[in-house]
Order: sequence, then C-alpha cells, then structure tokens
Amino acid sequence: MNFDKVKKFFHEVRTELKSVTWPTQADLKEGTLVVIVMSAIVAIFLSLVDLGFNNIINLIF
Repeated sequence: MNFDKVKKFFHEVRTELKSVTWPTQADLKEGTLVVIVMSAIVAIFLSLVDLGFNNIINLIF
C-alpha cells in the first residue's frame, strides 16, 4: 500500500475543508425549522388525501 498517496489524500481533504463555508447557528436553526414545517404540511396533506381516497373506496364498496 502506498502511504504517500493516503497522506496526500488526507492533506487535500483537510485543505478543501478549510475552504468550506460552514453555516452559522442561525442558518442551521432556520433550515431545521423549514424542514420541520414542510414535513408537517406534507404529512397533513397526505393524510387528507388518504382520508379522501378511503371515503371514496368505502362509497364504492
């Protein structure tokens, strides 16, 4: 195994990670809130659609 290649790889990874713009805590909170709210909206919508289909199937049979 060529340890020089492994060493070079990890050095390049470290260099790349230094150039990453990490989100702030406020950005993380905002993003998390958006995901939670959208998940709740989708869950409610799908529940209503399921309830509607259930009622339609019950009317047919």
